[in-house]
Amino acid sequence: MPLHTQQFFDDVLQLPFKGTVLGDAFYATFDTGSPLRLRIDFARTITHGEYAGLRLAVVHAEKGPIDTTILSFADHRTFARRDARLGFSPGTGSYGSFRDWHAQRSEPPWKGADGTELRRAIEQYAEVWFPGSSERPPAPGRAGRPAAHAAPPPPRSGRRTR
Repeated sequence: MPLHTQQFFDDVLQLPFKGTVLGDAFYATFDTGSPLRLRIDFARTITHGEYAGLRLAVVHAEKGPIDTTILSFADHRTFARRDARLGFSPGTGSYGSFRDWHAQRSEPPWKGADGTELRRAIEQYAEVWFPGSSERPPAPGRAGRPAAHAAPPPPRSGRRTR
């Protein structure tokens, strides 16, 4: 069964950066002069045809993968509503994952996924490697103001004061 990868990235994740889906992976390039790419694909479990998250990789065009991380669907509550409805809990059923075994099914295997927390995590990861990639405006009231820093504590002397 196809994973409907393009539809997953368009409808569920709605990432703020442009990219291309090739096979079952999404590729994004942020700076045309940079050899670095962001690749996102589904992270398999030990069970054939079962996926429990997304694998994010920063890939150098000539040197290959530089950094890789896995974002689990369970940690980012991607299937929390479905799992609650079906009574799945950690370690049972398809908790926090989906399977692509059902060839007769016309809907995507990840139907009902909520990509909000997953998208936030992907944006944070992309910002580390590709600053400015999320293209999100700053929060209202924060633009143009310096970041707040805690004042250092007053120096301590050996004497007590009253």
